[in-house]
Amino acid sequence: MPASHHDLPRRILILGIGNVLWADEGFGVRCVEAMADRFALPENVRLLDGGTQGLYLLPFLEEAEAVIIFDAIDFGLEPGTLHVLRDGDVPAFMGAKKMSLHQTGFQEVLSTAQLLGRCPDKLTLIGCQPAEIEDFGGSLRPIVSDRIPEALSAAVAELARWGVEARPGRTESIDLVDASLARAAYEDGRPDAALACRSGDERFFPEDS
Repeated sequence: MPASHHDLPRRILILGIGNVLWADEGFGVRCVEAMADRFALPENVRLLDGGTQGLYLLPFLEEAEAVIIFDAIDFGLEPGTLHVLRDGDVPAFMGAKKMSLHQTGFQEVLSTAQLLGRCPDKLTLIGCQPAEIEDFGGSLRPIVSDRIPEALSAAVAELARWGVEARPGRTESIDLVDASLARAAYEDGRPDAALACRSGDERFFPEDS
């Protein structure tokens, strides 16, 4: 049943969380970056690269009535699997399966917002099962990168449920990743894996240790 006009959220936050420096951990940040590059959103929709900021994100949640979260999530499924959770399932799941420190931090954000009675009425988590996170300086693995268009489509569909049309175009935002870490610049400037020694120097971390 479609929501009535009075039930539609007026202030919407689209949040990407994660760490672009650890391979598939950057999925959420790359999704919100791609959202800005591909869609023109109305002024009541805010795009935010939340990175690993933890409780610093609380004010952004408090001022929103609805939030879409992009993140790399350990669902225990095949790498590249996309899964969508809503409302009460979001804090419950993120509290039960922590994959990294940023998820611990964001669970604290949700818990604090709930305790203060300021948690958004509508929460949607669009998560992707990572293929690799133990690769410092690495990029998204292809199987995860290929899910970004699907994740954006899920977000666009969710916005439509909330009465918001995402049109093709671009959204300018000062709340996105720094230009030096934008995906194109990051990929072009990243050294070869052997030179970067991203998985550890075998002189100090031999395989049989």
